[in-house]
Amino acid sequence: MAFNKSADGARRRPGNGMRRRKKVCAYCFEEGKSIDYKDVASLKKFISERGKILPRRITGTCAKHQRELTVAIKRARHIALMPYVCE
Repeated sequence: MAFNKSADGARRRPGNGMRRRKKVCAYCFEEGKSIDYKDVASLKKFISERGKILPRRITGTCAKHQRELTVAIKRARHIALMPYVCE
């Protein structure tokens, strides 16, 4: 057959069956940690090498903190603490 199907017709998962661990939001995990647009060093962890904001599935942040991160990065870019694009 062309497809990977078992005898009962269900499709198999490719790979060896190992699951990835779910990423934990760094800001939910540490209660005292906060998102600040002036803290450029911590914001750079959430930026790609091309200067784009990384999505939640890559960074592991929750929806609430991803929105706060996006606003903080955009504020830092607006007042020239961070570049819009990286070269």
